[in-house]
Amino acid sequence: MLSPEAPPQQYEPIPPITIAMTRRGRGRSAVIKRPAEPVADPMLLDDGPPGKRTRRAGRGRAAEAGAGADEEASLYKIVKEGRTLLQMVVDDWIEQYKVNRNVALLALNQFFITASGCKGIITSKMQQTMEDVAIIRKMTEEFDEESGEYPLIQTGQQWKKFRSNFCDFVSTLVKQCQYSIIYDQHLMDNVISFLTGLTDSQVRAFRHTATLAAMKLMTALVNVALTVSINLENTQRQYEAERQKSREKRASDRLEALMSKRQELEENMDEIKNMLTFMFKSVFVHRYRDTLPEIRSICMAEIGIWMKKFHQNFLDDSYLKYIGWTLHDKVGDVRLKCLQALQPLYSSEELKGKLELFTSKFKDRIVAMTMDKEFDVAVQAVRLVISILKYHRDILSDKDCEHVYELVYSSHRAVAQAAGEFLNERLFIPDEVPPDSLRTKRGKRRRPNTPLIRDLVQFFIESELHEHGAYLVDSLIESNSMIKDWECMTDLLIEEPGAMEEPLDDRQENSLIEIMVCAIKQSATGEPPVGRGPIRKVLSAREAKQVSDDRARLTEHFIGTLPTLLAKYIADPEKVANLMTIPQYFDLEIYTTSRQEKNLDGLLKLSQEIVDKHTDRDVLDTCAKTLELLCQENNAIHSRCNVARDTIIDMIVNKYKEAMDEYGSLIAGSEEPNEDEIFALISSLKKVAVFSSCHNLGPWKIWDGLFRVVEEAREGTRSMPEEAMRHCISACMFGIMWDLHHTEETTDASNPNAQDVDALRRRLAAYMEAAQHLMSASPVSQFREEAYISICDLLIIFSSQLAANPLLKTLVFAPDKTMQSMLNDFIQTYVFVDDDDEEQDDHTKIEELHKRRNFLASFCKLIVYNVMPTKAAADVFKHYVRYYNNYGDIIKATLGKAREINKVNCARTMALSLQTLFLALTSHPQARINRASDEFISLKELAKRFALSFGLDALKNREAITSLHREGIRFAVDPLENPLDPTGPPPNIAFLEVMAEFTNKLLRQDKRIVLNYLDRRIAAGMPSSRSEDWQPLLMYRNSLLQGESEQPIITSKRAYTRKRRDAELDDEEDGGSEADFQQ
Repeated sequence: MLSPEAPPQQYEPIPPITIAMTRRGRGRSAVIKRPAEPVADPMLLDDGPPGKRTRRAGRGRAAEAGAGADEEASLYKIVKEGRTLLQMVVDDWIEQYKVNRNVALLALNQFFITASGCKGIITSKMQQTMEDVAIIRKMTEEFDEESGEYPLIQTGQQWKKFRSNFCDFVSTLVKQCQYSIIYDQHLMDNVISFLTGLTDSQVRAFRHTATLAAMKLMTALVNVALTVSINLENTQRQYEAERQKSREKRASDRLEALMSKRQELEENMDEIKNMLTFMFKSVFVHRYRDTLPEIRSICMAEIGIWMKKFHQNFLDDSYLKYIGWTLHDKVGDVRLKCLQALQPLYSSEELKGKLELFTSKFKDRIVAMTMDKEFDVAVQAVRLVISILKYHRDILSDKDCEHVYELVYSSHRAVAQAAGEFLNERLFIPDEVPPDSLRTKRGKRRRPNTPLIRDLVQFFIESELHEHGAYLVDSLIESNSMIKDWECMTDLLIEEPGAMEEPLDDRQENSLIEIMVCAIKQSATGEPPVGRGPIRKVLSAREAKQVSDDRARLTEHFIGTLPTLLAKYIADPEKVANLMTIPQYFDLEIYTTSRQEKNLDGLLKLSQEIVDKHTDRDVLDTCAKTLELLCQENNAIHSRCNVARDTIIDMIVNKYKEAMDEYGSLIAGSEEPNEDEIFALISSLKKVAVFSSCHNLGPWKIWDGLFRVVEEAREGTRSMPEEAMRHCISACMFGIMWDLHHTEETTDASNPNAQDVDALRRRLAAYMEAAQHLMSASPVSQFREEAYISICDLLIIFSSQLAANPLLKTLVFAPDKTMQSMLNDFIQTYVFVDDDDEEQDDHTKIEELHKRRNFLASFCKLIVYNVMPTKAAADVFKHYVRYYNNYGDIIKATLGKAREINKVNCARTMALSLQTLFLALTSHPQARINRASDEFISLKELAKRFALSFGLDALKNREAITSLHREGIRFAVDPLENPLDPTGPPPNIAFLEVMAEFTNKLLRQDKRIVLNYLDRRIAAGMPSSRSEDWQPLLMYRNSLLQGESEQPIITSKRAYTRKRRDAELDDEEDGGSEADFQQ
């Protein structure tokens, strides 16, 4: 970077033009000196109507040279406001240039200075007597260095428009001059010289503005070169045609004119190329690696345009290398501009031959950029790799392609979809064998997408990410029609393979069914999988229509084929669990409008058979959920489905009763049940529990029998399998919820239903008592966990919101302090634990973590829904930092909701969390805290996280923050006496160092109030020999004094002692101090 004092830069000669920059000029083998022109009254551009020119007398410094600042300012103002057509502005300037080119150039140079945000004025005298470097140095001295703002970086629509107008002005200027003064050896020499000087400035605004102008000037010159090139070709063709005529028909004067025109165009082309070469070497080569990323981005964006438009001159390895080097830039936007510059080059068949060397050298970097941390860059890199694949197919290795393949599972949707397009180009290409020749065993012609779907299934299997089919589908659903080719998929599953086909194996069938079901779900809902896109996406009218159409099409197809698929795979639980979800995405009206009742009966019959035969939890869950949706009352088919549901529940209940009776008889007879009898009991109870979650089993009156098992589990008097007893705990909970639902529907003013309400209240109390005992005292982990979840869910359902109906008020169940303590003990014991078991595999660890996260979320819901006071969350908040990776999102969300409920209570809860951890740092209450320990540093980090959670609006959180400081001060000075050291500070004084993390959230006036409160609690006194123990107080007090000039900051030479408590102070603390904090 050149300093303002640097001498004028000397540029090397560029053949065939010899350039000497002794003044601002450049000519053919000549040193241009400024012509001695008289200084005349300038013809100024006014603020008036377009094209109107007036003469004005200058004022101030401009007046001494006969030119005013108004002219220069008006050109900037006109471009900034954009009210006048730029072509008219440029035409006026050209007219002015033809009258007095020095004055016009002065106006143009001033435009660049003003556009940089500089208020300096270039006078005519300065222009006549000073070098460009000296002028720029003078302007630098007048630049307002305190303000970092200048037009190109200012935000807002006005400045965005100015940037666009600024670029258009430069382009239009060159365009309008291209047939005349652009070749006058004066205009371009001076403009290029001045801009080059500005681009070397240390002032960022000058460098940025001038680089943008210079790069846009080069782009405009490229356009001129293209026009000259076309004219030159046309002239050459006309000349050749004229020369080839016979002597009699040849017009010698026309031949000479064409020869003269060709020579002139060739000279013009040479002139343009020399301008471009000079600017490239004097501006681009220095600025493409500028410290300012915006300047580097401009350079990369423009060189891409030059290479695309004027590839004869710029698409060469000597220029391409600059883009290749900049692919490693630290700033994402610069890397993005590099890729965007390369994109059109790789998308052209004509240019691919010139990119081979560049591709071989920088291909690895481009492929690596598909994993860029900036998602926009990664997306562009994938698109560029696609273009490389199209035109340089042999360059990409299999390893390169695998890098991109993996991105279809990326959490960022745009990256994944770009990778999906790469898959379409690389893998999913139709086979050479025409699809018409592929037929099933019975002769049905295969769909064209058949080989592609086989490839997709194989890709999914080889990815070894079988739980992420939804991500693969989402990556391809918008770019490949095979994802919604339902007939092709079901034919592959149902039809027997033909002579030229291989049958799908079991793994391929499972994968195809998973992909198909994921595609059905996304097509019918329009929702991307979890983690991709917004949580609640609002569909546009067009998207909603597409979803509606897709849903109708898939319903029409699967109404007929689903029963066939279920019948074929009825023995396979994994396939059945997936297939049974399909009706959940049906447009159920089609069953009646298309008269498909027969297929509905087939589906319901198969559902009953599946529930009867299977015991897999996923299969039963899916069947229960699907049956629930089919039986909704707003469906025309609900009566038919209700009959089938009752039949299925009858079957489940009968088998449960049979199994219970048989098992009870064996136990009563002191016989040992065999494996089949135990299995029958567990599976029947599992079905009861699963169906209880979706369907009301109350009419079958089995709750009392289930609850007896729960009571026996509490008392430990029954030798029933643990899993069976766990299902009873779950089924009883759902039974109580269904009872409440039934009671709410049947209870109103005309039918108080007091007897049912009272029975439900007694049932709830009995169950909660049993569950509470199981959660706290049972040695069986399954019982503890199921009881904990049941209590949390029931507390939400039977919370104070039921009191809105006076008839149900008695059903409200609020947890007492004992229950709150038990729930807290459970999560402290079973949630906030470290994974130290090395023997567990990763899958088991992930499942355990999900289970613990569910436990914590259940507890936090009690806080969020005001079932338990915010204070109960203190023991959760204290783990925010230590367990951030596992539970940070849950705790953060709880903090946010608690603050919405009551800011002050939330702040006090934070203080309580910090106090709890602080007390845990010592072995006994009066011990001294080691403030350098990892635990204390971790405590300060937690306080910092809490402080950040308050955001930037100090006024909104004023009361909460002051309350938090009050709680902290009270804790720090209570007790005042330290039994181990009567002359020393209070034992909790170190807590004030933690509280200092919250000081920057206080308003200035509140700092004074907190300081007064602190001084009343613990006041200045005699010096102490152990001043280090008082450091937390000094630190906290000094943090409160920051910004207060009237009070000196206290140093460690002055110690503090306690202010003794007396009646007057008691009155003050009980009244005045509290009042101060409420201000």
